[in-house]
Parts: sequence; structure tokens; C-alpha cells
Amino acid sequence: MSESWSLIATTAMGLEAVAARELKNLGYEDLHVENGRILFQGGPLDICRCNLWLRTVDRLRLRVGTFKATTFDSLFEQTKALPWAEFLPENATFPVTGKSHKSMLHSVPDCQAIVKKAIVESMKANYHKEWFQEDGPMFKIQVALEKDCATISIDTSGDGLHKRGYRQLHNIAPLKETLASAMILLSRWTPDRPFVDPFCGSGTLPIEAAMIGQNIAPGFNRSFVSESWPIIGQANWERARDEAENMANYEQPLSIMGSDIDHNMIELSEHNAREAGFSGLITFKQMQVADFTTKETNGCMIGNPPYGERMGEKEQIIKICQDLGELYKKYKSWSFYFITSFEQFEASFGRPASKKRKLYNGRIRTDYFQYFGKKHVE
Repeated sequence: MSESWSLIATTAMGLEAVAARELKNLGYEDLHVENGRILFQGGPLDICRCNLWLRTVDRLRLRVGTFKATTFDSLFEQTKALPWAEFLPENATFPVTGKSHKSMLHSVPDCQAIVKKAIVESMKANYHKEWFQEDGPMFKIQVALEKDCATISIDTSGDGLHKRGYRQLHNIAPLKETLASAMILLSRWTPDRPFVDPFCGSGTLPIEAAMIGQNIAPGFNRSFVSESWPIIGQANWERARDEAENMANYEQPLSIMGSDIDHNMIELSEHNAREAGFSGLITFKQMQVADFTTKETNGCMIGNPPYGERMGEKEQIIKICQDLGELYKKYKSWSFYFITSFEQFEASFGRPASKKRKLYNGRIRTDYFQYFGKKHVE
């Protein structure tokens, strides 16, 4: 069996370049960046490492095959021809999900049923059995049809990689951990600089910053569906976790603060920070934006201000943006980064952004406004 497989790292739209940079920093080359995904090569140990380390990726998939399919017969035969016995043990549990976009085979339930039947037929021929109990390790298979091209893959992650394990409690509209990490990575913040989130909500941005600052693998405290796969083996998982433990810098000092106008959010943030192992390392304060003061220089303020989607909120949002603009004028060495769908953000802030980038917060199209400070040299 080949020790090098085709892997797919899936991302939210707009985060592909950030995720590709993460993969390069982990040592992967020959990356193929497409809309919503990055394709690369890797073996069993790489599946462990990538699941543990990738901060901005939704999930990691193992691609079994890609081919053109415009008829159900073609889909069946080409799926059956794939080397399923190399991946699935005899007792594998293998549900099939599907999606189809701009393809002749647009009935997803039919495609799922055909792929399932084709895999069973392939396994019958390899294992010389007529019936499979499906009471063993989980292999979640997906058939994805895009413009008549079928990609069949297996999910190696299980729960989405945004689920780090620390946020059991959250506010009504939490920022996804993967997006929070992307915002921090795009800011090029480094742990020797102060970090402030003035709209901390459930604490996601400060906690993700602390993990980045101390080089803690985001998946270190959770499990993955592929941990039970014979083709990967427990030794690879143990090695990858040992590497992650050795690479963490728990002694790295941090200056990270989260604030929110709602005291309930402060309690929530403090709870989540404790769950993440950062109790005492991150400061949380109940405070409105206009009350922020600091003597520190070269800081980084990153936040997800309210979007003003509800009636009567627009004036409140404009005031918050104006307050942020005043802080930018006051703290000239600080850089400011805000994600929002509020179209009047720059006008209310008082100046155009140094740079802006289109991102999606869930299904909401937003802009990531970036205001660069002038570095203060002692």
C-alpha cells in the first residue's frame, strides 16, 4: 500500500491562501490551491500532524479517487474500481454523504446509494464475503460532483477542525475558531506584542491568539475519527502528539486582553479560557470601547464588532466605529483589524483601511478592515 496519499484540506471561502501558508510552514510543498480547498500529498503521519496543527482548515479529507461521471453506470464502475480494501478494513463502518453542483448527476441520494453499493461490491471481491457487519472504525465517505467531475474522499477529522475542545459554552453568534485564527494570522501578530479584542464575546480571538503565541497545536486536546484507523496506527498519533507537546512554548509571556460591554460575556470568556488552559494568562474586562486605555506600544487590536443587523442598532454601531477611529488616532503605533458586514465601517471609522479583504463569517459576506500602525522604536 502506498504511504503517500492525495489529501484535501477544506477551507471557508477566502481563507485558501492563509491555509496554504500554514501548510507551507508545516513543510508541505507542491500545493494545489482551489476554491475552498488545498490539495497536497501526505502519508499516515501527515494526517495526524495536519489534523493537530491546521488552525484555519475546516477538515482534512483523504482523496480515494477523482474521475468524470455523467451516468450512474459510470459512477458505479469507476467507484468500484478504486482500491477500497487498501483503506477500509473488513469491519469498517462507512456511511456515504454527497453533494452535486452543475452536474448531470444531480440526484444526491441516488449518487450516495450507487457509491455505497459500488464500495460493497469492491469489498466483496477483496474480502470474499457477501455481508459486512459495519461494526468497526468509522470511515465517513463523501461523493462530491462538480461539473460532472466526481471526487470520492474519506473524512479524517470527524468533528470539524474548528472544534478545539475548549468552547463548550458560547454566545448566540460566536466567531468560528478557524476564522478567528485566520484573522490573527493575517494580522502577522507576534507574541511579543500586546493583543486586545474589544468585543471578546465567548473569548475565541484571545484564546486562539494565546494558542498561536505559545505555539500550541489547536487540535491537541481533542480526538479525531481517524485515530481508530488501522491504516494510520496508534504509533503515528502518539508520535504526532509527542511532537506537538515538545514544540509548545508554555513559558512564552503573553499580553492578551479581551473586553466586552456585557458582563455575561466576560464570565463566558473566562470559563472558556480556563477550559483551554489559559486561566490567568488572558485578562478579561467588562468595558466599552471608548474606555480603552494603554501605555503599551506596537499593539494589535483585532475584533468582530456588532454588525447592526437589527432595527435601531445603526446609530449604536456608528458610535462604536467612531470610538475605534479615535483609538487609532490616539495609539499611532497600534494596528487595528476588524471583521464586519457593516457597509459604512470605513466612513464611520474616519478613514479608509490600509488594506481590506473579503471573508465569510458563516454565510455572511464580510470585509476584514486592516489599519496599519507606525511602529514605535524605543
